[in-house]
This record gives sequence, structure tokens and C-alpha cells, in this order.
Amino acid sequence: MLALAAAASQFSGFSKWICAAQPATDHASASTQVRPATYSPQFFTRDEYAIVDQLTDIIIPKGESPGAREAGVSEFVDFMAASDPSIQQPFRDGLRWLNNQSQKKKGTGFATLPAEQKTALLRTVAYRDHYLPGQEDGQQFFHLIRRYTVMGYYTSRIGLEELDFPGLRMYAQSPACPHKDDPEHRHLTSARY
Repeated sequence: MLALAAAASQFSGFSKWICAAQPATDHASASTQVRPATYSPQFFTRDEYAIVDQLTDIIIPKGESPGAREAGVSEFVDFMAASDPSIQQPFRDGLRWLNNQSQKKKGTGFATLPAEQKTALLRTVAYRDHYLPGQEDGQQFFHLIRRYTVMGYYTSRIGLEELDFPGLRMYAQSPACPHKDDPEHRHLTSARY
């Protein structure tokens, strides 16, 4: 999965998702600078992609910091599904399951549900304490979409900035060791493995 995530950074079709390894400044190379105004799904249909975008936004919503939608995580999920045939059918089946459940319980497709009804529907597949019998397919799908949402978010520049990842900072000189009184690190215990 991480190899595919690294390969995703080379895809020029993303409109929002930026791999943490890519420069985010105006000094970016021409190949990373030119970005389409809107994203064209590579694997999902437009309707499926709209649901994936809603799901990623529910999983990591915008709060005091940018969420999955701002990071373009749905683009990443689509790219990963297009690149990995082993997850294509589980994604399609899961989206179909979600729409069927929504239709059965609320009388309309998932994409058109109000936010609180989407959350209530997802609660039964997202939290073990709320699992319902017969929803194992939905639980597997939610596990899959959550896994790729988290991976997409925390491999993006926005996600790593959120973690305050030091690899994103440029240093004029290497930071000094914080153990000035013990440069040989004798105070640290040996590894046990």
C-alpha cells in the first residue's frame, strides 16, 4: 500500500491531493505545478466518487484544521482503487451495500441523506458497540474506506502538517541533540531486541 501511495505522488491528475514529498510552493517543478481545476475519477463513477468524497469527509471532518475533503483524500482513494485490482470489487460492493441500506431504511440513496442520517446509518458499521447482525459486509466496507481515508490524509501535506512532522521543515543547519549533558546517550537504556 505504501508503495502505491508513493506512486500516487507522481500522478498529475490530482486537483487537491498533494503527497507530503511534493513541494507545495510556487517553486515546484512544472510537472507538479500544473493541476487540473477539477478531478476526473479514474475508477469510480461520478455518483460513486461523490459518495466516497462524502464518506472521507465524515471520517476526517474539517474542524479547527483542514479535513479529508480539503486534503483531497477522495482523489487519493480513487487513485488507489484504480491502481489495485484487489480492492476494486470490495469498494464497488461496499458502495452498493451502503446505497441499498440507505434506500431500505431511509427511502433514498446515501448521497442525498441529511448529514445526521448519514452518521446514524454509518454508526452501525463503524463502532463495535453499535454493530447490528447481518451488516458484516458494511462493516468490512467501512473498515476499508476508513483505512484508505486515514492513509490518504496522513500521507498528504495537510495531514503531515497536522502531525507537525519535522520532515516538512527546512533547517539552515541540523538541529542539535537535546541531550547536551550526555552526548554519548549513556542515560538511555539498551534496546531489548
